[in-house]
Amino acid sequence: MTFARACRLNSEPQDSAADIERTKTMTTVDGQAGAAAAPAVAPRATWREWLGLAVMCLPTMLTTVDLNVMFLALPHVTADLGPSSTEQLWISDIYGFLIAGFLVTMGTLGDRVGRKKVLLFGGAAFLAASLLAAFATSTIVLIIARALLGVAGATLIPSILALLRTMFKDPKQMGAAMGLWGTSLMAGVVLGPVIGGLMLGAFWWGSVFLLAVPIMGLLLIAGPVLIPESKDPTAGRLDLFSVALSLLAILPFVYGLKELARNGWEPVPLIALVAGLVFLVVFLRRQAQLAHPLLDLSLFRIRALSTALTMALMIAFVMGGAGLMGSLYMQMVEGLTPVRVGTLLLIPSLVMIVVGNLAPAIARKVRPAYVLTGGSLIAAVGMVVLTQVGSTAGLTTLLVGLAIVYVGGASVGPMTPFLVMSSTPPEKAGAAGSLSSAVGELGVALGVAILGLIGTATYRGQVTVPGELPADAAATAKESIAGATVVAEQVGGPSAGSLLDSAREAFTSGLNTVALVCVFVFVALAVVAFLGLRHVPSLGDMPMPGMPPKEAKPAPETADSAQPVH
Repeated sequence: MTFARACRLNSEPQDSAADIERTKTMTTVDGQAGAAAAPAVAPRATWREWLGLAVMCLPTMLTTVDLNVMFLALPHVTADLGPSSTEQLWISDIYGFLIAGFLVTMGTLGDRVGRKKVLLFGGAAFLAASLLAAFATSTIVLIIARALLGVAGATLIPSILALLRTMFKDPKQMGAAMGLWGTSLMAGVVLGPVIGGLMLGAFWWGSVFLLAVPIMGLLLIAGPVLIPESKDPTAGRLDLFSVALSLLAILPFVYGLKELARNGWEPVPLIALVAGLVFLVVFLRRQAQLAHPLLDLSLFRIRALSTALTMALMIAFVMGGAGLMGSLYMQMVEGLTPVRVGTLLLIPSLVMIVVGNLAPAIARKVRPAYVLTGGSLIAAVGMVVLTQVGSTAGLTTLLVGLAIVYVGGASVGPMTPFLVMSSTPPEKAGAAGSLSSAVGELGVALGVAILGLIGTATYRGQVTVPGELPADAAATAKESIAGATVVAEQVGGPSAGSLLDSAREAFTSGLNTVALVCVFVFVALAVVAFLGLRHVPSLGDMPMPGMPPKEAKPAPETADSAQPVH
């Protein structure tokens, strides 16, 4: 797509107190007049900001690559370091756990000490932790390195989103910048297995971590020159007790969700979920009482922001759960290798990237509510197609359905962070960026857990196990399609064939059921988009907080206008 030239960056190195005060009294998205006047034209960015965006897109891509590449490298790590099964789980999961746990803290820290400082510090820490992981000589060292990578990775996306908020003042250019940033995020998901597979084929397993050296090296060299500093000059001290409470809320909750998805209903994951919820309540009560909270709960009163966060959570929920079921179908039912699965998914993924970049361009003329409502309904149609996938010759139907889902859901990817950041006061940009990232992490975990459990329950209710199998083998086969495959290889003969046929049909029924649930989720998403964002004008007419409205096209007053959206 062709992007408009972006706006020139404000020469101030950080948001001044005067700017913040002007933001608080400025015209809202709904077109209501504020208490203060604003300059007539938004400042325009130069080539420096676009180069800065390019430099920041690479670390964004790297964070998603590192989420996926460990799954490919784990067999090689197991052969070399010999971790136990529990240690293997920690090697795979601790990176994502700590990213989710530290997102809110790092986003708010950037608001206080400076987003560029936090970004560059995080980049340096990520590089060092990647080198430690690449040359780890024991399982413990590798787990520690992955943990440090998670903490460092949590600094990147909130800081980058907040910096984009201050670098691109005009909604049109910010939409274009968000499109490019969203492309880098999706490219990491798409290219992670491909890059990882190539490097593992040519080098040792530690080489997958060395991707961070050139990418973070470029950030550390070019970032100080190309990226401006910004922060909230009125922010108070960081409340360390709130940091601890946020970790005690997020980490057990995410751990519980992952374990439920992996092992079903067991006491330890349920206790972890309850503990996380209890600490969440305590955390929220403390935030409501602090003058300078770690998480400013008043942000949720911004209607466009809360709606966009809800949509980001729901789309991540669907994509996480349905993506898992689709990938397992291709491997366990169609018998494809992981490399073949990744190759086939390139087509719908590339479609998603293209459409994801077109969505902000369309939203320059059409209200975001209509773009997101239409995209959600298109994705619902794709899920209807997935309900028709069969246990035999269903690969084409699956890929067509996924492509339609990706076309519809692609509009949500770049549009939701744009709506979050464009509706946020500049001084709270880091906190808002952390929320945008955190709900995505939480949505994927919820989707994998809940939709995975629905698919598993359907499988267990429909699979038929031959009566001649021993009790322990029958229990294993009834647990999951992977278990049925292992049992079939062990027993052989006619029993193996009938077991596999039944397991494939039962798993496909689970996929169909999950797709049906997702149909309703996408319809609900369309309703949320329409009702929650219908007051937001198109990007071409939308003022950012601190910027003036378009005088030529004032937004009409409606009943919704009574509630300002910053």
